[in-house]
Amino acid sequence: MMSKKKETMGRQRIPMVRIKKETHRQVTFSKRRAGLFKKASELCTLCGAEVGIIVYSPAKKPFSFGHPSVESVLDRYFSRNNLSIPQGNTAASSELNMELTQIVSQVEEEKKKCQAMAEMRKANAVRWSMTNWWERPVEEMNIVQLQEMKSALEELMKIVVSETNTAKPLCLRM
Repeated sequence: MMSKKKETMGRQRIPMVRIKKETHRQVTFSKRRAGLFKKASELCTLCGAEVGIIVYSPAKKPFSFGHPSVESVLDRYFSRNNLSIPQGNTAASSELNMELTQIVSQVEEEKKKCQAMAEMRKANAVRWSMTNWWERPVEEMNIVQLQEMKSALEELMKIVVSETNTAKPLCLRM
């Protein structure tokens, strides 16, 4: 049986030097620009920040992202007269940020509990497999386990016979 060859190299760390091939450089620019804009959008959503980004591609083409808009962020930056807290529902924003922080803390606690339970399960796996000998295939049991299984099955058979003798018969209607 042949093992499958790994098709890709996976995610690799690339050195921080200029990419020589122009096509590779353009692809990297496009992907990283999208990632940069996504992070900026998350920053706006999570923190209520006003963000403006202007990026020029290697082909000298401009790309921009702004929240609420690039123009408003630039106007505010250049005028510097509106540095106070923006008008809006900042109380609700602060409340949502506090709620988010609490939820993130709860998620971290649950992850720790889950990890601890997994470690406990792993530590007890040997003990559990020893106590649940009846779950293993009969071919893997030793003579002592087979004798225990035989006596347990005989005891179970006695209980089943006893219960069936004392149970009331069921009448089925047709």
